[in-house]
Amino acid sequence: MKRMMVKIDEEKCNGCGECVPSCAEGAIQIVDGKARLLADKLCDGLGACLGDCPLGAITVEEREADEYDEAAVDQHLKEIGREPLAHGHNPAPVAHAGGCPSAQVKSFAPPSGGCPSARTMSFAKPAVSAAAEAEAASGSRPSRLAQWPVQLHLVPPTAPFFQNADVLLAADCAPFAYADFQEDLLKGKALAIACPKLDDTTPYIDKLTAMITQSNIKSLTVVHMEVPCCNGLVMMAKQALANSGRDIPFETVCIGIRGERK
Repeated sequence: MKRMMVKIDEEKCNGCGECVPSCAEGAIQIVDGKARLLADKLCDGLGACLGDCPLGAITVEEREADEYDEAAVDQHLKEIGREPLAHGHNPAPVAHAGGCPSAQVKSFAPPSGGCPSARTMSFAKPAVSAAAEAEAASGSRPSRLAQWPVQLHLVPPTAPFFQNADVLLAADCAPFAYADFQEDLLKGKALAIACPKLDDTTPYIDKLTAMITQSNIKSLTVVHMEVPCCNGLVMMAKQALANSGRDIPFETVCIGIRGERK
Protein backbone atom coordinates (compact mmCIF):
# COMPACT_ATOMS: atom_id res chain seq x y z
CA MET A 1 0.00 0.00 0.00
CA LYS A 2 1.04 3.62 -0.50
CA ARG A 3 1.29 5.75 2.63
CA MET A 4 3.37 8.40 4.39
CA MET A 5 6.66 7.11 5.77
CA VAL A 6 9.68 8.47 7.58
CA LYS A 7 12.80 8.81 5.40
CA ILE A 8 16.31 9.10 6.88
CA ASP A 9 19.14 10.63 4.85
CA GLU A 10 22.14 8.60 5.97
CA GLU A 11 24.59 11.08 4.45
CA LYS A 12 23.28 13.83 6.73
CA CYS A 13 22.85 11.62 9.81
CA ASN A 14 25.70 11.70 12.32
CA GLY A 15 24.23 9.06 14.64
CA CYS A 16 23.54 11.46 17.51
CA GLY A 17 20.41 9.50 18.48
CA GLU A 18 18.25 12.55 19.26
CA CYS A 19 15.45 11.06 17.15
CA VAL A 20 15.33 7.70 18.92
CA PRO A 21 13.38 8.69 22.10
CA SER A 22 10.84 10.71 20.09
CA CYS A 23 9.69 7.64 18.14
CA ALA A 24 6.93 6.19 20.32
CA GLU A 25 7.00 2.93 18.37
CA GLY A 26 10.77 2.44 18.73
CA ALA A 27 10.95 2.17 14.96
CA ILE A 28 14.17 4.21 14.76
CA GLN A 29 17.39 2.87 16.25
CA ILE A 30 21.07 3.61 15.82
CA VAL A 31 22.64 0.86 13.70
CA ASP A 32 26.29 1.00 12.63
CA GLY A 33 26.50 4.63 13.71
CA LYS A 34 23.43 5.80 11.75
CA ALA A 35 19.75 6.26 12.56
CA ARG A 36 17.76 3.66 10.66
CA LEU A 37 14.10 2.77 10.27
CA LEU A 38 13.97 -0.85 11.41
CA ALA A 39 10.81 -1.85 9.52
CA ASP A 40 8.00 -0.13 7.64
CA LYS A 41 5.34 -1.86 9.73
CA LEU A 42 6.70 -0.20 12.90
CA CYS A 43 6.36 3.37 11.55
CA ASP A 44 3.04 5.24 11.72
CA GLY A 45 4.37 7.86 9.29
CA LEU A 46 3.27 10.89 11.34
CA GLY A 47 6.81 12.24 11.64
CA ALA A 48 6.93 13.05 15.37
CA CYS A 49 10.71 12.51 15.13
CA LEU A 50 11.28 15.23 12.51
CA GLY A 51 11.77 18.12 14.89
CA ASP A 52 14.34 16.27 17.00
CA CYS A 53 16.95 15.86 14.26
CA PRO A 54 19.46 18.74 14.56
CA LEU A 55 20.75 18.09 11.02
CA GLY A 56 17.42 17.84 9.21
CA ALA A 57 18.18 14.28 8.12
CA ILE A 58 14.62 13.07 8.67
CA THR A 59 11.73 13.84 6.32
CA VAL A 60 8.40 12.24 5.49
CA GLU A 61 7.61 10.89 2.04
CA GLU A 62 4.73 9.06 0.43
CA ARG A 63 5.78 5.65 -0.88
CA GLU A 64 4.87 1.99 -1.11
CA ALA A 65 5.25 0.43 2.34
CA ASP A 66 4.01 -2.39 4.53
CA GLU A 67 0.92 -1.65 6.60
CA TYR A 68 1.40 -0.20 10.08
CA ASP A 69 1.10 -3.15 12.48
CA GLU A 70 0.09 -2.37 16.08
CA ALA A 71 0.75 -5.92 17.27
CA ALA A 72 4.25 -5.88 15.77
CA VAL A 73 4.90 -2.51 17.42
CA ASP A 74 3.88 -3.81 20.85
CA GLN A 75 6.04 -6.92 20.42
CA HIS A 76 9.00 -4.78 19.34
CA LEU A 77 8.58 -2.42 22.30
CA LYS A 78 8.49 -5.40 24.64
CA GLU A 79 11.71 -6.73 23.11
CA ILE A 80 13.54 -3.42 23.65
CA GLY A 81 12.22 -3.06 27.21
CA ARG A 82 9.61 -0.35 26.64
CA GLU A 83 5.92 -0.25 27.58
CA PRO A 84 3.38 -1.10 24.83
CA LEU A 85 1.44 1.80 23.38
CA ALA A 86 -2.13 2.60 24.37
CA HIS A 87 -3.48 2.14 20.85
CA GLY A 88 -6.81 3.84 20.23
CA HIS A 89 -9.82 1.58 19.78
CA ASN A 90 -12.89 3.41 18.55
CA PRO A 91 -16.48 2.14 18.28
CA ALA A 92 -17.46 -0.34 15.60
CA PRO A 93 -16.42 0.50 12.05
CA VAL A 94 -19.24 1.29 9.66
CA ALA A 95 -17.36 0.37 6.50
CA HIS A 96 -13.93 -0.64 5.35
CA ALA A 97 -12.24 -2.56 2.61
CA GLY A 98 -9.67 -4.43 4.66
CA GLY A 99 -6.04 -3.45 4.95
CA CYS A 100 -4.58 -0.96 7.38
CA PRO A 101 -6.71 -0.14 10.46
CA SER A 102 -6.10 3.56 9.77
CA ALA A 103 -8.10 3.19 6.54
CA GLN A 104 -11.21 1.85 8.26
CA VAL A 105 -14.06 4.36 8.32
CA LYS A 106 -15.38 4.33 11.85
CA SER A 107 -18.43 5.66 13.64
CA PHE A 108 -17.97 7.98 16.59
CA ALA A 109 -20.66 8.56 19.19
CA PRO A 110 -20.81 12.14 20.52
CA PRO A 111 -20.00 12.51 24.23
CA SER A 112 -22.87 13.09 26.62
CA GLY A 113 -22.76 14.64 30.07
CA GLY A 114 -19.48 14.81 31.93
CA CYS A 115 -17.05 17.71 31.84
CA PRO A 116 -18.30 20.95 30.23
CA SER A 117 -15.05 21.04 28.25
CA ALA A 118 -16.38 18.21 26.08
CA ARG A 119 -20.01 19.36 25.81
CA THR A 120 -20.88 20.03 22.17
CA MET A 121 -22.27 23.52 21.56
CA SER A 122 -22.93 25.72 18.55
CA PHE A 123 -23.03 29.47 19.03
CA ALA A 124 -25.66 31.55 17.26
CA LYS A 125 -23.85 34.54 15.81
CA PRO A 126 -25.86 37.77 15.36
CA ALA A 127 -25.73 39.46 11.98
CA VAL A 128 -23.04 42.13 11.86
CA SER A 129 -23.50 45.16 9.63
CA ALA A 130 -20.75 46.59 7.47
CA ALA A 131 -20.64 49.66 9.70
CA ALA A 132 -20.27 47.50 12.80
CA GLU A 133 -17.50 45.51 11.08
CA ALA A 134 -15.68 48.75 10.28
CA GLU A 135 -16.07 50.00 13.82
CA ALA A 136 -14.84 46.67 15.21
CA ALA A 137 -11.75 46.92 13.04
CA SER A 138 -10.64 49.96 15.00
CA GLY A 139 -11.48 48.53 18.41
CA SER A 140 -12.63 45.28 19.99
CA ARG A 141 -13.50 42.69 17.34
CA PRO A 142 -16.11 39.93 17.70
CA SER A 143 -14.88 36.37 18.04
CA ARG A 144 -15.23 34.23 14.91
CA LEU A 145 -15.44 31.04 16.96
CA ALA A 146 -18.90 29.50 16.47
CA GLN A 147 -18.66 26.23 18.40
CA TRP A 148 -17.35 24.31 21.39
CA PRO A 149 -15.25 22.20 21.91
CA VAL A 150 -12.37 22.74 19.51
CA GLN A 151 -9.67 20.24 20.57
CA LEU A 152 -9.55 17.29 18.17
CA HIS A 153 -9.58 14.79 21.04
CA LEU A 154 -12.87 16.28 22.28
CA VAL A 155 -14.81 17.15 19.14
CA PRO A 156 -17.20 14.50 17.81
CA PRO A 157 -16.50 14.26 14.06
CA THR A 158 -20.25 14.14 13.43
CA ALA A 159 -21.04 17.22 15.53
CA PRO A 160 -23.72 19.50 14.03
CA PHE A 161 -21.23 22.29 13.43
CA PHE A 162 -19.19 20.04 11.10
CA GLN A 163 -22.15 19.09 8.91
CA ASN A 164 -21.56 20.39 5.35
CA ALA A 165 -19.02 22.83 6.78
CA ASP A 166 -15.74 24.27 5.64
CA VAL A 167 -13.35 22.92 8.28
CA LEU A 168 -10.17 24.49 9.62
CA LEU A 169 -7.68 22.09 11.25
CA ALA A 170 -5.09 24.18 13.07
CA ALA A 171 -1.94 23.49 15.04
CA ASP A 172 -2.30 24.57 18.67
CA CYS A 173 0.38 27.26 18.31
CA ALA A 174 -0.96 28.85 15.11
CA PRO A 175 -3.64 31.15 16.65
CA PHE A 176 -1.05 32.57 19.05
CA ALA A 177 1.60 33.09 16.39
CA TYR A 178 -0.61 34.55 13.64
CA ALA A 179 -2.26 37.78 14.77
CA ASP A 180 -5.03 37.74 12.15
CA PHE A 181 -5.90 34.06 12.62
CA GLN A 182 -9.60 34.62 13.31
CA GLU A 183 -10.28 37.13 10.54
CA ASP A 184 -8.10 35.59 7.83
CA LEU A 185 -8.50 31.88 8.54
CA LEU A 186 -11.28 31.02 11.02
CA LYS A 187 -14.10 33.26 9.76
CA GLY A 188 -16.93 31.11 8.41
CA LYS A 189 -15.29 27.78 9.28
CA ALA A 190 -15.71 25.04 11.86
CA LEU A 191 -12.54 24.53 13.91
CA ALA A 192 -10.48 21.63 15.24
CA ILE A 193 -7.06 22.11 16.85
CA ALA A 194 -4.30 19.59 17.55
CA CYS A 195 -0.59 19.22 18.22
CA PRO A 196 1.07 16.38 16.27
CA LYS A 197 4.10 16.59 18.56
CA LEU A 198 2.52 16.44 22.03
CA ASP A 199 -0.93 14.90 21.56
CA ASP A 200 -1.74 11.20 21.56
CA THR A 201 -2.53 11.23 17.85
CA THR A 202 -3.59 7.57 17.64
CA PRO A 203 -7.29 8.28 16.92
CA TYR A 204 -6.79 11.39 14.81
CA ILE A 205 -6.75 9.87 11.31
CA ASP A 206 -9.91 7.88 12.06
CA LYS A 207 -11.59 11.00 13.45
CA LEU A 208 -10.68 13.12 10.45
CA THR A 209 -11.78 10.38 8.07
CA ALA A 210 -15.14 10.18 9.84
CA MET A 211 -15.45 13.97 9.71
CA ILE A 212 -14.92 13.94 5.94
CA THR A 213 -17.22 11.00 5.21
CA GLN A 214 -19.96 11.18 7.84
CA SER A 215 -20.26 14.96 8.18
CA ASN A 216 -19.84 15.51 4.45
CA ILE A 217 -17.59 18.51 4.99
CA LYS A 218 -17.15 20.83 2.00
CA SER A 219 -13.47 21.67 2.34
CA LEU A 220 -10.48 21.18 4.65
CA THR A 221 -7.80 23.75 5.42
CA VAL A 222 -4.79 22.79 7.55
CA VAL A 223 -2.87 25.54 9.34
CA HIS A 224 0.53 24.38 10.59
CA MET A 225 3.66 25.99 11.96
CA GLU A 226 6.90 26.00 9.97
CA VAL A 227 8.68 23.68 12.45
CA PRO A 228 9.21 20.20 10.92
CA CYS A 229 7.23 18.19 13.49
CA CYS A 230 4.11 20.23 12.70
CA ASN A 231 4.05 18.70 9.22
CA GLY A 232 2.56 15.65 10.93
CA LEU A 233 -0.77 17.51 10.99
CA VAL A 234 -0.68 17.85 7.21
CA MET A 235 0.24 14.18 6.80
CA MET A 236 -2.67 13.07 8.99
CA ALA A 237 -5.10 15.21 6.99
CA LYS A 238 -3.79 13.83 3.68
CA GLN A 239 -4.09 10.26 4.95
CA ALA A 240 -7.65 10.89 6.13
CA LEU A 241 -8.57 12.35 2.73
CA ALA A 242 -7.09 9.32 1.00
CA ASN A 243 -8.96 6.97 3.34
CA SER A 244 -12.26 8.78 2.76
CA GLY A 245 -12.17 8.40 -1.00
CA ARG A 246 -13.67 11.88 -1.35
CA ASP A 247 -12.30 14.68 -3.49
CA ILE A 248 -12.84 17.97 -1.65
CA PRO A 249 -10.89 21.24 -1.75
CA PHE A 250 -7.77 20.91 0.42
CA GLU A 251 -5.42 23.72 1.37
CA THR A 252 -2.44 24.11 3.69
CA VAL A 253 -1.29 27.33 5.32
CA CYS A 254 2.15 27.61 6.92
CA ILE A 255 2.77 30.10 9.73
CA GLY A 256 6.31 31.15 10.62
CA ILE A 257 7.54 31.06 14.19
CA ARG A 258 7.66 34.87 14.14
CA GLY A 259 4.00 35.01 13.14
CA GLU A 260 4.28 35.65 9.42
CA ARG A 261 2.19 33.78 6.88
CA LYS A 262 4.52 31.84 4.61
